[in-house]
Amino acid sequence: MSITIVGAGLGGLALARVLHVNGIDAVVYEREPSRDARGQGGMLDLHAETGQRAMREAGLIDEFHAVARREGQDLCLLEPDGTLLLREDTPEDAPLDRPEVDRADLRNLLLDSLPEHVVRWGYALEHAEDGLLHFADRSSATYDLLVGADGADSRVRALLTDARPAHTGQNVVELGIPDIDRTRPGLAAMVGRGNYWVLGDGQSLSAQRNGDGRVRVYLGFRTAEDWFGTSGIPFDDPAAARARLIDLFTGWDARFTALIAACDDTVLPRPITTLPVGLTWPSRPDVTLLGDAAHLMPPVGQGANMALLDGALLGLALAAHADDFPAAVAEYEREMFERTGAAGRQSARIQEILLSPDAGRRMLSFFQPG
Repeated sequence: MSITIVGAGLGGLALARVLHVNGIDAVVYEREPSRDARGQGGMLDLHAETGQRAMREAGLIDEFHAVARREGQDLCLLEPDGTLLLREDTPEDAPLDRPEVDRADLRNLLLDSLPEHVVRWGYALEHAEDGLLHFADRSSATYDLLVGADGADSRVRALLTDARPAHTGQNVVELGIPDIDRTRPGLAAMVGRGNYWVLGDGQSLSAQRNGDGRVRVYLGFRTAEDWFGTSGIPFDDPAAARARLIDLFTGWDARFTALIAACDDTVLPRPITTLPVGLTWPSRPDVTLLGDAAHLMPPVGQGANMALLDGALLGLALAAHADDFPAAVAEYEREMFERTGAAGRQSARIQEILLSPDAGRRMLSFFQPG
């Protein structure tokens, strides 16, 4: 029985790694031409009970600890006028409950743990049908068990459900400041070592320090799905786009607009979409999904953790039922539906807080209940 994984993201690679550890071969088809074909995004906080559990099952927890950043657990929460609501500094001996790790470092760690022949680069899936994959280069491949780990716009998902991602009412613009300690030491001190959040009425600014010295800045807006086209922001002109974005933060503390002004020419519009919370489908013996392909959530800390654990637990189920893959798939999906449904509901709750008029105070209550 051949196991075919579409997508070399964190979840697909975690699955391939756990299968490899258990002596089961799999092949991963990835649309990107190489591991370095594009940037992999910012930092992730891996939770002890989910993402870190997956790394343990993969036999890579020590390697994870070597690249994780304990100090990335630091947090500052502020209001637009500069009022500090919460500051949490991580002691040097604090447990690694939710350390930050660069997504690219984590992906490379997983890739390096696999034989080179496992991941096949440059295979963009066009569509799948019973037992056959069709790629953009007109090649094809057969499978016995197909795992869709191909993200929000999954092509494999159509084999199981008609569900598609829907806009959440939020759009985000990503900016960034490279080498901030050298180029902008004052702003570096303000942002600190971890996550820096400013929450207003349907509008937010967050900054996140990366392991390579870059600070990624995310500007969030409660807006319609077509806002990027109607906002008048010239995304093809970075300097003009930054100026227009600064105008949208009129009335905010000058430190926050200074952070926007200091950013380089990276200006990336990102609509925020999700799949229906609690999405399920009738189990099939030859196809399943994991990660964003199965349960796309708002980017509030759960998605990557769920994807990693999906991959690890599916791998363990397949190893435990090596002669009965349909039973393994059904077992995996029962647990995954319950676990990710709960995570999706929590993520939706946080997303609702972020878009609310009193987001800062409500988020403070979330972090400090009672």
